[in-house]
Amino acid sequence: MPLLGLDIGTGGSRALLIDETGTVIASATEEHEHFASPQTGWAEQSPDDWWRASQAAVRAALANASCSIGDVQGIGLSGQMHGSVLLDVADAIICPALIWCDQRTEAECQWLTEHVGRERLIELTSNPALTGFTLPKLLWVRSHQPKLWDKVRSVLLPKDYIRFKLTGERATDAADASGTLLFDVAHRRWSAEMLKATDLDAAVLPSVYEGPEITGRLTPRAANEIGLAAGTPVVAGGSDQAAGAVGMGIVKPGAVSATIGTSGVVFAATDGPALDPEGRVHTFCHAVPNRWHVMGVTQAAGLSLRWFRNRFGAGEDDGRDPYDRLADEAATAPVGSDGVLWAPYLMGERTPHLDANARAALVGLAESHTRAHVVRAILEGVAFSLRDSFTILETMKVPVHEIRLGGGGARSALWRQIQANVYRQQVSRLATEEGAAFGAALLAGVGTGVWATVDEACDTTVTVTDHVDPNDTDAALLERQYARYRTLYPALKTMPPVAD
Repeated sequence: MPLLGLDIGTGGSRALLIDETGTVIASATEEHEHFASPQTGWAEQSPDDWWRASQAAVRAALANASCSIGDVQGIGLSGQMHGSVLLDVADAIICPALIWCDQRTEAECQWLTEHVGRERLIELTSNPALTGFTLPKLLWVRSHQPKLWDKVRSVLLPKDYIRFKLTGERATDAADASGTLLFDVAHRRWSAEMLKATDLDAAVLPSVYEGPEITGRLTPRAANEIGLAAGTPVVAGGSDQAAGAVGMGIVKPGAVSATIGTSGVVFAATDGPALDPEGRVHTFCHAVPNRWHVMGVTQAAGLSLRWFRNRFGAGEDDGRDPYDRLADEAATAPVGSDGVLWAPYLMGERTPHLDANARAALVGLAESHTRAHVVRAILEGVAFSLRDSFTILETMKVPVHEIRLGGGGARSALWRQIQANVYRQQVSRLATEEGAAFGAALLAGVGTGVWATVDEACDTTVTVTDHVDPNDTDAALLERQYARYRTLYPALKTMPPVAD
């Protein structure tokens, strides 16, 4: 019987059906309305639009698969992290959801850091106060919209609002809860001390489950709306990053992924909560029971290449994908880009600098340099930025036995080789990559007994291919370039800010 993974992203909701071998039967995506930004730095979405898109995506996937209503064995959920969905006593939405990229909470983060203490905050939640996290959003609403806050009776994360619509249950998973700044990541439970410090009532928070655990079943009303059978089990699932890692087989200590999408993420599975006392990487619970993960983030990874394409073009249109043309152009420049460096801080930076005000720079240009040098420098600069995360993992003694590449950075042969050289380790990619919805479907399979464990599910369904070894000569040259790259951020910080 098919398993359904449903991923609630920022741009859309994706439904994916797989069989018991992990083969994709069908999928469909329904776009969301673009997030609203009423003021600079704000980002809001309608939870009801997520529900509309989820219904449409599931119905389309079922139609593509020619499945009947009762065929689906279980449902797993994944979704964007950190967003806040606020419900009143009648379970009505009080205000638009403040989503992960909303940046209005700088003052709340500063207050949390001072009130709780930076070190204590990391001890309690395994993370520093960041504007994207959920708790600062709640504090902002309480401070700036007190009449709305007085109505709040439930706080849900984005995918968990869809769970509520499906099952009527207020529940979340440990991985997604880890991004709220209210969760005791080490002990996998809500933090009583954080709730007390912020004067929040635990009653508004959802129950916490492990990723494969069944949290509820489809209500008759939801079943009718979404096109499935009443009583179909819904498992906890995971955050988009944790579920995506399950889909890539990054579930055991030593397994690490480096994924380049709009942002770049280095994700390492661990068997315990490994902490960076400086808070440069995130430590969250994994969607796998009794495992955790460490995650470093580059804000503008694939975005750097997209920015170049949008501003300067992708060369002569020969009918091929513009990114393939850019990669071919970059390949004509030498390794190391003849000294040109790219600092990819188009959207500030998270790892390792935690600096929302950092700005990008292209350094080392001479008259002899060409577009090809610049494009290659961008590819190398993004890899250098991800290398920063690997450098931190090394200091934390987090094992890195294998690196699996994902996203656009895995599709380009040149970028795969650059990453192998920069990380100085063999890299590989998956035979097929289906993202977080695939991982959510695997978690549904574990929860409904198709596989006994998440490890077994991944061993059965995830196939690795295209192993790429570093070239010793090129890796040595890029090691010298990386040392130069590491001097860029402190040098850029000596510049005065741009005048208003």
